Amino acid sequence: MAEELSKTTLYAHGSLGMPLAVIGYPLAIWIPAHYAGGLGISLAAVGTILMLARLTDVVTDPIMGEISDRWRTRIGRRRPWLLIGPPVMMYGVYKLFIPDEGVGLPYFLIWLSIFFLGSTMIVLPHRAWGAELSPDYHQRSRVTAAREVYVLVGLMVAAAVPMIIEIRADGGSGVAEVFTTLWNDAIGAFTGNFRDKTVVDRATLTGPVLEGLAWAIILVLPMCAAIVLALVKEPPPPTTETRPSFKDGLKMVMKNGPMVRVLLIALLVYFGESFRNAVSLFFIRDIVGVPTIGAAYFLYFIAGLGAIPFWLWLGRKIGKHRAFMFTLITVACVSAANLLLDYGDYLAFFLLFVVKGFCFGGLQFLPVAMLADVVDVDAARSGGRRAGTYFAFLGFTEKIAIAFGTGFSLNIVGLLGFDPAGGVAASTEVGVLSLRLVYCLGPVVFYGLAMKLIWSYPLTPARHARLRESLERRAIRLSAANSRKST
Repeated sequence: MAEELSKTTLYAHGSLGMPLAVIGYPLAIWIPAHYAGGLGISLAAVGTILMLARLTDVVTDPIMGEISDRWRTRIGRRRPWLLIGPPVMMYGVYKLFIPDEGVGLPYFLIWLSIFFLGSTMIVLPHRAWGAELSPDYHQRSRVTAAREVYVLVGLMVAAAVPMIIEIRADGGSGVAEVFTTLWNDAIGAFTGNFRDKTVVDRATLTGPVLEGLAWAIILVLPMCAAIVLALVKEPPPPTTETRPSFKDGLKMVMKNGPMVRVLLIALLVYFGESFRNAVSLFFIRDIVGVPTIGAAYFLYFIAGLGAIPFWLWLGRKIGKHRAFMFTLITVACVSAANLLLDYGDYLAFFLLFVVKGFCFGGLQFLPVAMLADVVDVDAARSGGRRAGTYFAFLGFTEKIAIAFGTGFSLNIVGLLGFDPAGGVAASTEVGVLSLRLVYCLGPVVFYGLAMKLIWSYPLTPARHARLRESLERRAIRLSAANSRKST
C-alpha cells in the first residue's frame, strides 16, 4: 500500500492549476470574440489562426516531454521548467491579451505561438510530476482532484473579472455592490427580473476584460510556481530505469492499448467541448439574451467547484472510466436541451448551465487521472518511467483537439453568415441556425463517439491493483540484485 500523500503536498502541487485555468478561460471564450468582434478580424480567420498556432505543438510537446523525462539537474527533472516557463508565458500573455489597435493576423499568430510555448514548458512537467507523486490508483485521483480544485478557483477568478467589469460599465463600484449585483443577477436568472437590464456592448467589453485577466495571470502565476517549488518534493528517478531511444519510446507508447484509447477519448471529448466553447459567448448573449456573461460563468464554476468531492467519490465507487461515462451522458443531455431555448429563457438556461458546471470537474480531471494509471502499463513492459512523454502526448492531443474544435466551430459559424460584432440582427438566418446547432448538437456527436470507447475501457481498478503489485515485486527484486552487486 502506497503512503498517503499529505494535504500540504497535494494542495501545494495543485496550486499551479489556478493561473493555468485563468489562462484557459479567456483563450476559449474572450480571445476569439475580441480579435473578431473588437479588432475586426474575420471570425473564420481567427479560427484558422488558432489552428495554425496549435500546430507548433506538434514539435514542442514531444520535445518537451522527452527533455523533461531525460534531463538531470541538481534540483530535479521537472523543477527547472517551473523557473523557465513562467516568464515566457507571462510575456506571451501580456502581448496576446493587451494588443494595440490595428494589429493583424501575423501579430496574432506570433504571440499566440509564444503563449502556447510557455504553456507547454509549464504544463507538461507539472502534470508528469503529479503522476509521479504516488503509484497508487486512488492517491493519483487525489492529486488530480486537488489540482482541479485550484482549476475551478482559477476559473471563478477568470469569471469574476468580466463580471466586475460588466458591473462597473453599468455604473456600479465597490466590493459590496459587486456582490449585491451578483446576487441580484442570480435571482434575476430565475425570476426574469433582469429582462430590461442593459447588455454591455461586446466591442467595448472584451478589451478591458482581457487586460484585467492578463494582470491577474501575471501576478498569480509566479507566486503559484514558487509555492510548488518550495513545498513539493520531486521523487528521484529510479536508478534501475531503462532508457530507450525516443523512437523506441514512441513505439512503446503507441503499443500501449489503454494509452491509445485514452488519447482517442480525450481527442473526442476536448474537441466537442471546444467546438461548443468557441461560440458560447455568442449563444449566451445573442440567442438566449443573457446580459451578464461574467455572472453566468461565475455561477457555473461555483457549481463545478462544489461537485469535485462527488466526482472523486464516484471514481472510487465505480471506477474512473465509468464515472467519466456518467459525466458525458449528463452533459450530452444538457447540450441537446439547449436547442429548445429561445431569447429570454433565462430560468431554463441557468438551470442547464449549472448542471453543466456541476459536470465540469469530471470532464477535466477524470481523463488526466486515467492517464496517470496508463503510465504504469508502460512501466510494467519497459521498466522505464516516462510520465513526461505520456503527458506530452495527452497535452498534444488536448491542444490539437481544442485548436481544431475551436477553428472548425468559428469557421462554420463565420462562413455561414454569423456576425460576431453585430449579433443576430446583422447575421443571416443560416448563420444564426448554425450557431444554435454548433453549440447544442456539436458536442453530442463527439461525446457519443467517446462513450463507445469508454464502455469497454480495460484498465479497471482491480486490474490496476494487480499491475501495481507486479511493479512492486519487480522493484524489490531489482533492489535486492543491486544490493548483491554492491557487496
